[in-house]
Amino acid sequence: MRAIRVCEFGPPEAMKLENLPELRPQPGQVLVKIGAAGVNPVDTYIRAGLYRPDLPLPYTPGIDGAGTVEAVGAGVETVEPGQRVYLTWAASGSYAERALCAEAHVFPLPDAVSFSQGAALGVPYATAFRALFQKAHAVAGETVLIHGASGGVGLAAIQWARAAGLRIIGTAGSETGRQLVKRHGAHHAVDHKDPRHTDSILPLTGGQGVNIILEMLANVNLGADLPLLARGGRVVVIGSRGTVEIDPRDVMGRDAAILGMLLFNISASDLASAHAAILAGLENGTLCPLVSKELPLADAANAHHTLMETSPLGKIVLVP
Repeated sequence: MRAIRVCEFGPPEAMKLENLPELRPQPGQVLVKIGAAGVNPVDTYIRAGLYRPDLPLPYTPGIDGAGTVEAVGAGVETVEPGQRVYLTWAASGSYAERALCAEAHVFPLPDAVSFSQGAALGVPYATAFRALFQKAHAVAGETVLIHGASGGVGLAAIQWARAAGLRIIGTAGSETGRQLVKRHGAHHAVDHKDPRHTDSILPLTGGQGVNIILEMLANVNLGADLPLLARGGRVVVIGSRGTVEIDPRDVMGRDAAILGMLLFNISASDLASAHAAILAGLENGTLCPLVSKELPLADAANAHHTLMETSPLGKIVLVP
């Protein structure tokens, strides 16, 4: 089978398309014929050696994907060959024609959802769900500020928040992105490239402040986030590319909280809960992943460059 391989950590060009032996599922594993593989920021950090430098080389990148079950190992009961599924935590990497996964990391994909959309579910929608509900404990009527709202996690968060009855302020760096954010359910869209964009956020809350902030780039925004919080407000740090200086008094005076999260730390029960909610949202139409670009597997390096250098709208996927 064809698969992307990384033989040494480095730039996107470290990824090469190779022919590998066919995979066989072990007990408790599911073999999925990949219809599309999701490209996530964490994939780029791992490939560059910034995260999981202990990962044995060579390896196949990719966590998310969607496709058809081709075979199952002994003891697998929840899926069967021929079934459409999406997956997360691909044990063998999803940038390939086939991937092995633990049974607990494979989920039914409704017929109305394409494989490309299914490949956009695992990390983005589980991250947004965990940030909003398992970490920030969002409730209807609260206001949430979503930074980078036109990306994969941001759009997922908008859809979750709108379905749960929150007021939503989303930021995006282009007019196209801001229109997209509003079409997906945000009540307000703000230009985060405007150096004074935070000045417009408090007036949108009637001066009360926002209850929740989902922060995708904490090293740039966290210091400016804190004065925007209402009393008891929560910031969930989803992403950061460096350090940042903050004034702790902005937290103290509001009885606020800064919460970090990494999806890799999620418990088995919380992961199952998140994906049960994802399936329900797909079935009732409140969740609809946006795929902005489909690229062939051989263009994995281009996909990583695009993801990290151009702020794409929605999700990029690779199609074997």
